[in-house]
Amino acid sequence: MTRYEDVRALFADERLGRSHPEPERAPRVTQAEFLGGATSGYETEKEDHARMRRLMAPPFSARRVQGLQPRIQRLVDGLLDQLAASGPPADLHETLSVPLPLLVICDLLGVPYEDRDTFRRYVEDMACVHDRARGTAGRDGLHDYMADLIETKRYAAGENVIRDFVAARDAEQVSTDEMVTLAMGLLFAGHETTVTRIDWGVLLLFDHPDQLEALRRDPGLAPGAVEEILRMAAPSAGSGLPRYAGADIEIGGVTIAAGDLVLLSSLSANRDSDVIDDPDRFDITRPVTPHLTFGFGPRFCVGATLARIELQAVFGVLFQRFPTLRLAVPLEQVPLRRGIVTGGVTALPVAW
Repeated sequence: MTRYEDVRALFADERLGRSHPEPERAPRVTQAEFLGGATSGYETEKEDHARMRRLMAPPFSARRVQGLQPRIQRLVDGLLDQLAASGPPADLHETLSVPLPLLVICDLLGVPYEDRDTFRRYVEDMACVHDRARGTAGRDGLHDYMADLIETKRYAAGENVIRDFVAARDAEQVSTDEMVTLAMGLLFAGHETTVTRIDWGVLLLFDHPDQLEALRRDPGLAPGAVEEILRMAAPSAGSGLPRYAGADIEIGGVTIAAGDLVLLSSLSANRDSDVIDDPDRFDITRPVTPHLTFGFGPRFCVGATLARIELQAVFGVLFQRFPTLRLAVPLEQVPLRRGIVTGGVTALPVAW
């Protein structure tokens, strides 16, 4: 599905879900463990999804996440201090794009930052699009890591999402396995997608020097720049978010049969000329557009506010701190990360 109205309608359609009555026989997008195929729990998915959303609402509320903004800005400033001290050339991917979302999600969840190499390896294994065995091993490794961490955090002081989950489990609102699965998903999505959006945002601005100059002159344009980056950011390795029809659905003159795999392409929907004027133009000053990067309706991403705060913290100061920042290699030589669901780059060489 590629048209804006169709994609938005199907995001909100309760007949579409992530599960399938026979998940091992369901059509797959890739061999990735994450977003590659169907999940189990077909009979109770709707109720389980609503219950999990209620569980995640307090820790990801706008009030609680907005309260993180000063801490996130300090993290950005500190990483940029390190970048300045190291001097050019540098890899912006490894010095800013990767550590910032990792630091934030580790703080929020209560995951030790010093374990980042371990769980990043599991995450990359889960996202591998070609090797099912590698994905399964990554899933099992991350599951065991999170299960052990949760038991440790049960007795630790401090406020974090894992402790919230433990309290919910102790109140019999969620099972241990559900709690571990939720924590895994948040750790994966909470840093991996933001890493790629920082990288793609920088590349989009480098590729549109007039927009970069406008942002450099007026950092107040950062919120609009972030929304335009979110709308236009390059696609991942897949063709869209996979969903499965729980019943026959008529849309756009087509019948989606029960059990069919449906790919919701937010990238295409975000460039639908029926909704967005001149959609292929990157314009950080355009009026706010109703992009579908975070989904819509009951499937709207719970981490949207957090991602926006992180991206605004970066793009609100990066080009003021480094007004001559530029790519250190031709754009076509920036190395892409292939074979991973979330796509992205493996390095972002810059100089100033």
